[in-house]
Amino acid sequence: MKEFKLENEPKITNGFKTPEHYFDTFSAKVLEQINERETKVIPLYKRKKVISIAAAAAIFIAFMIPAANYYYKASKELDEATLETYLAYQSNLNQYDLIKELDTKDIDKLNKNIALEEETLEDILATNPNIENLISE
Repeated sequence: MKEFKLENEPKITNGFKTPEHYFDTFSAKVLEQINERETKVIPLYKRKKVISIAAAAAIFIAFMIPAANYYYKASKELDEATLETYLAYQSNLNQYDLIKELDTKDIDKLNKNIALEEETLEDILATNPNIENLISE
């Protein structure tokens, strides 16, 4: 391999050169260009659109929160038919288990809700063929 000596090889000149006295007037030219630029002015009527849209969105959300809470809570409540079906198909649950869970307030509520007339009670007992089962329970 040949021995390479940096000092003996011909040097390549750079193709980029600065014009004469370029840096003497450079700062003055830059300051002139900065002063010539105009500042960007944003008109006020364009900002009003954005503000009004944001305000409308905030009002819409404020009105939707109570409605969403109402429907969310209503969906968690059980209706009577669902509860009766669940209790009817539970094989390990009987009427005595339910009675044990009732307290005096619940019994008072049940007494107030049940208001049978004597005629209605007589009709039920007369038309029911399983009267012995009702009496024994």
